[in-house]
Amino acid sequence: MAATPDLQRRAWQPLTPRGVAAFADAPWRRLLVVQFVFAILAAAAIVWFLSVAWFPVVTTAIRRLPDRGEIRAGALNWMGDSPQSLAENHFLALTVDLNHSGSLRSPSHVQVEIGRREARIISLFGYVPVRYPDDRWIVAFNRQGLEPWWGAWRPPILWLTAMAVIAGLMIVWATLASLYALPIWLAGFFANRDLNALKSWKLAGAALMPGALLMTIGIFFYGAGVLDVVQLLAVTVAHYAVGWGYAIAAIFSRPKVSAPELLKGNPFTGPSNPPAAASETPDAKKNPFS
Repeated sequence: MAATPDLQRRAWQPLTPRGVAAFADAPWRRLLVVQFVFAILAAAAIVWFLSVAWFPVVTTAIRRLPDRGEIRAGALNWMGDSPQSLAENHFLALTVDLNHSGSLRSPSHVQVEIGRREARIISLFGYVPVRYPDDRWIVAFNRQGLEPWWGAWRPPILWLTAMAVIAGLMIVWATLASLYALPIWLAGFFANRDLNALKSWKLAGAALMPGALLMTIGIFFYGAGVLDVVQLLAVTVAHYAVGWGYAIAAIFSRPKVSAPELLKGNPFTGPSNPPAAASETPDAKKNPFS
């Protein structure tokens, strides 16, 4: 079934089931352009969050470091008090606890606890240890060494983060669309909808965009303090469900396929006009006694 001009025109906004369904008939390049726009929005939200929520804490913590200190031979040489809090806000806390005594716990959503042999990233899910570099590395851990480095690398870190988010999302969306394409095609087949493998892949890729937009809004509201970390996790789960909901609704927004079109090209069906039986040959018809 050929794509109608109306479906082609709608294949620019994947925010309604009909809009998602229209992408099945659109060129795959158009889907990539729309996904790229959504990836830019997500990257902008994450970069904004880092700028307003995490980076100010890092800047304050660096300014409170002692004038001397380094990580050498896989161990921190610390000249200040321990345990102590370097900086924290609602989202991030940076603390020093050389022995990981647990006596300094922050209510922040993420706490980075710097110890003698490792740092621990502590959150609602527990903690992840991060070992320091081995004997071949010497890393400055003092105000004079880190402050100019942070000032020079802060903008590039944001740009690199944005590019990594965009590239990562494009890869993840392509992978998820490939995984979702088969069940979408099967559902469309049993529902007699105009879908094949490529159309199902494009529909799946477009159906991921409403959930991605929901996640982007969730990150913005989290950074603005409207959502807490548990609510952000709920949004994270919901954005997958939104994608599947749009995919199912879009399947039934596709045009129906008639029975002859479904059977066309099926090797297990016989020809539509079977040849005449041998008993109905012209010679047999002329014989009145046959």
